[in-house]
Amino acid sequence: MSAPVSSRWWPLVLAATAMMMITMGIRQSLGLFVQPIAADTGLGIAAISFALAVGQFVWGAVQPVFGAIADQRGSGRVLVFGGVLLITGMAAAPFFASEWGLLLTLGLISAAGAGAGSFSILIGSTARVIPAEKRSMASGVVNAGGSFGQFLYAPFATTMIGAFGWAAAAWAMAATALATLPLAWPLRRRKLPLAAPGAAVLPIADADIGLRAQLRIALRDRSYWLLHLGFFTCGFHIAFLVTHLPTEIAMCGLSAGVSAMALSLIGLFNIVGSIGAGWLGQRYRMKWLLTAIYISRAVMIFIYVMSPPTPTTFMLFAIGLGMSWLATVPPTAGLVGKLFGPRYLATLFGLTLLSHQTGAFFGAWLGGVAVAKTGSYLWVWYADMALALLAAASNLPIREVRLPARAPVAA
Repeated sequence: MSAPVSSRWWPLVLAATAMMMITMGIRQSLGLFVQPIAADTGLGIAAISFALAVGQFVWGAVQPVFGAIADQRGSGRVLVFGGVLLITGMAAAPFFASEWGLLLTLGLISAAGAGAGSFSILIGSTARVIPAEKRSMASGVVNAGGSFGQFLYAPFATTMIGAFGWAAAAWAMAATALATLPLAWPLRRRKLPLAAPGAAVLPIADADIGLRAQLRIALRDRSYWLLHLGFFTCGFHIAFLVTHLPTEIAMCGLSAGVSAMALSLIGLFNIVGSIGAGWLGQRYRMKWLLTAIYISRAVMIFIYVMSPPTPTTFMLFAIGLGMSWLATVPPTAGLVGKLFGPRYLATLFGLTLLSHQTGAFFGAWLGGVAVAKTGSYLWVWYADMALALLAAASNLPIREVRLPARAPVAA
């Protein structure tokens, strides 16, 4: 007799969490490379920011593609391929330290690799074996892995850059990414039931109407599009901060250590925020959680803009941001699963991440444009506040109920 599902899904969640720690830790630390690359190569901040902005978009664009492949053929090969791309892109970046070279290595190759080992594939590969009532909490744990990665990688990258230069730091990150390859093994396709016996699962998931039919249903649903709108503004916010907060701190005359500490605190406190959001998602409506998170961001940014640029201000800002940083992921993924079931979650959540990273492209790019044109990020902060309020408003009309069962759509 096989073991019950409940005894087998936690090891998969832990493997997904460890992989998220590596891929997100590397991605979220790239903002620390902007100033060293600019000083070493003579490239402008706007050019480097554009390469990282393209990376933000590519990271999101590949997720529905890799998610669809994982939904159809299993996650193992996708995760291994992504690990190889991430290693290659980070290792090659110092050898192609031009505007086009950084665009290729950091903007395309490593970003695609990190995307193949990120939210949609990892959450999607675990959701199918997790009881419906536990998915929000499990998503929060996987998400917290990314936050812990940021907590670890930010000081690691700063130390390596300070001691050996940005090229050695990039190679060191590539070396750590080797660990993603064995972590893919537990997450390969397994023939397990969709959920524990008696768990509430949407009938549409059991029918397995096919990916194309499921996409048609989702793309006609207003609530799904409202999730996309809120996640777009979330992406703008996250990418702007992770790419340009170190530069803003440097412009205030503070050391790189303050930048590393700020990014580490964001990651550390988002562990609490992510797990807390996953736990609350089991007890309260997820759309209310998302609304509260986005409003809190607008309030924190307003307080930050009005405060003096001291190390204490940046540390308190980082702690406050950390509580909401990636806490949007568990309720967003939970809402997608609640509406459409877990069968094609990697694809459907991957599409929301594409919207997220479209916003991320503009956040990373326009931050560089702003500082190049005006010498300040002030107007981007104001735009960020407005977008956070828009995201909060967009979640209010979401219809947080499961869709009724539909008959399979004929080919």
